Amino acid sequence: MKEKQADRMEEKMAGQVKKPVKITETVLRDAHQSLIATRMTTEQMLPIIDKMDKVGYHSVECWGGATFDASLRFLKEDPWERLRKLRAGFKNTKLQMLFRGQNILGYNHYADDVVEYFVQKSMYNGIDIIRIFDCFNDLRNLKTAVSASNKEKQNYANGQKEVQVALSYTLGEAYTLDYWKDTAKRIEEMGADSICIKDMAGLLVPYQATELVEALKAGTKLPIQMHTHYTSGVASMTYLKAVEAGADIIDTAMSPFSMGTSQPATEVMVETFKGSPYDTGLDQNLLAEIADYFRPMQEQALKSGLLNPKVMGVNIKTLLYQVPGGMLSNLVSQLKDAKQEDKYYEVLEEIPRVRKDFGEPPLVTPSSQIVGTQAVLNVLQGERYKMVTKESKKVLAGEFGETVKPFNTEVQKKAIGDTKPITCRPADLIEPQLEKFKKECAQWIQQDEDVLSYALFPQVATEFFKYRAAQQTKVDPAMADTVNKAYPV
Repeated sequence: MKEKQADRMEEKMAGQVKKPVKITETVLRDAHQSLIATRMTTEQMLPIIDKMDKVGYHSVECWGGATFDASLRFLKEDPWERLRKLRAGFKNTKLQMLFRGQNILGYNHYADDVVEYFVQKSMYNGIDIIRIFDCFNDLRNLKTAVSASNKEKQNYANGQKEVQVALSYTLGEAYTLDYWKDTAKRIEEMGADSICIKDMAGLLVPYQATELVEALKAGTKLPIQMHTHYTSGVASMTYLKAVEAGADIIDTAMSPFSMGTSQPATEVMVETFKGSPYDTGLDQNLLAEIADYFRPMQEQALKSGLLNPKVMGVNIKTLLYQVPGGMLSNLVSQLKDAKQEDKYYEVLEEIPRVRKDFGEPPLVTPSSQIVGTQAVLNVLQGERYKMVTKESKKVLAGEFGETVKPFNTEVQKKAIGDTKPITCRPADLIEPQLEKFKKECAQWIQQDEDVLSYALFPQVATEFFKYRAAQQTKVDPAMADTVNKAYPV
């Protein structure tokens, strides 16, 4: 029976042009960011690198996003050292990062000189593909990062480094096929090497994926990569239709850290395309060995509560709330801290309302956290905008750029009063910052990259630098008598 099926498949494929779909593996970044709040340590990653390097992935996403902050803040790790260790282990595979445009990996806009220096050091320490996005799809906020990446990649072998721009996918009357097609064309003109459809909340359903990919293919000659999350339950089918429509690369996660608010499982998608013109050619036996390595981590995370079952299920209402996976886990955490977990669904219903007030931006870091936190406050305070976060005020003041729709003027007035909103590229108003940051953290610098850690997270980085120094000198800074300069060992 199986032989007959194989024969029929071969007959069907005869005359079809083979176009193997490429795979970007996310288990070392987005998968654990979405499911376990970015708590996977470098030491947990290193033993499996050799096997992962043999798979033949298009790339492994292993850095950027929230990994930088989490490494410093929670894991007491140097993110730059993590990158160097991963680079040393992955000898045959391109390493990929997620870069928030003018926000870099932080939550505010930084001066152009900081952006340029971060790009330079990221590539130098081992990043091959920089995926750059803006939470508002304001392309002005991508300009410096794209230009810096293109300039920097000239220092490497042709094709070694790649600049990818991601479209933050979302729903709303302004987000038409023409909007996406036009944006893709502008991205190609900016100098990107490829385009990613970044569907961070799992909003793209299968047949709309067909339409979107076909529209992008009509607007640009660049390769198209698909990134989505399983939150709404349709992601695997969306990938299938996207690939059939011409998508070149898909993002997947090893099965123990797949599904839910993460990506579709790597093994499932490899099997889906097996024997078709899109056959990945990846070895399922090798993938099974890698999955076996990560499975105990998943089980331990479930046991400890780090992996909350709430983020593992399917919620079709995602299409209504438009909440990305990482944002869901943050909401759960915020409500837990406030002992108001029963308000979870009330907050989910408030999020689209806040989003509309804020000009209908895509919900992705940092806009997702800003909108989500404001929604939590609106619900817990029992009155909308009784308290407005400083980040919400920044959005409504234009400090993050231009949204596709105008802000709610009443909410804007309540938040920023008579302050005149910014209409230019926000970074145009920021003076160079790099030298200032170097002076501020001079006492802690042990490597060039330290200034960048400090620039993005001054307080968190300083605490890490103190911890690092204590580890190196065997001195506990908490026990230090700084007045009398006594440092017990």
